[in-house]
Amino acid sequence: MIMLASDIIERPNRLIRVKALVAQNRLFVLGVAILFIVVATCMLASWVAPYEPAKIVMSGRLLPPSAEHMMGTDRLGRDIFSRVLYGGRTSILIGLCVVLIAMLIGCPVGLMAGYFGGRTDLLLMRLSDVFLAFPPLLLPIAITAALGPGLWNAVIALAVSWFPWYARMMRAAATMVRQELYIGAARTIGVGHFRILVRHVAPNSLTPLIVQASMDFGYAILAVASLSFIGLGARSPAVEWGLIAADSRTDFLDQWWTALLPGFSIFVTVLAVNLVGDGLRDVLDSKQGRGE
Repeated sequence: MIMLASDIIERPNRLIRVKALVAQNRLFVLGVAILFIVVATCMLASWVAPYEPAKIVMSGRLLPPSAEHMMGTDRLGRDIFSRVLYGGRTSILIGLCVVLIAMLIGCPVGLMAGYFGGRTDLLLMRLSDVFLAFPPLLLPIAITAALGPGLWNAVIALAVSWFPWYARMMRAAATMVRQELYIGAARTIGVGHFRILVRHVAPNSLTPLIVQASMDFGYAILAVASLSFIGLGARSPAVEWGLIAADSRTDFLDQWWTALLPGFSIFVTVLAVNLVGDGLRDVLDSKQGRGE
């Protein structure tokens, strides 16, 4: 009953603190607003886009931005604004998949390494170090080149190269949680390792991973766009932000809108995601949020 009463008292305090942090962090609110608009607009591209993204109109090639074409047209007469909306839907979903797959691989690895320690920790962490030995984008390029160009191959390559970061973060958090008194008490009364991991260690180790995932989401969008730009990601007729920028690389010197406006869409989205990630860090990390 004492624990229950303390929880009842603590919940309003947490809610008040969260509201105060949100009110003080205007950049967080701005990031949420921008990200909501971008995601909602891209997800509703079928209704918002004025033209079909793959519709070719040779008579309307390389038209500058106007009332008819907000972002102009490309070298095949396709409406860039429509392609950015449809491409954003692909980029956002793919970026989300990269982060989720990386977490699904890295979290169990780090959880077992941090909880069991010893040889298990040594083996799993040395395995993760193999992937960390490569530069951030070099390993995805190598894996994608080996699997063959393609959007889902790029997703797999990025997730495999990113999971060690989540494994190490989860290991650090699990190592701290396993030293808590309630974990020792659970072991004493005979609770199994699997139940302790699922019910106690994992839920209390997720805060830093949520913050990291929220920030990696933007970097995942940027990484997928980079692979598509060099021909290892999305391929036509798919529509993706990096592929849109790649299609315009021969025209952007004379027709600036073909590359600048799609690139600006990536910039705004990644900026909004980073603002949201910074705000979540302040909200979820109570000590950092209070400046302690």
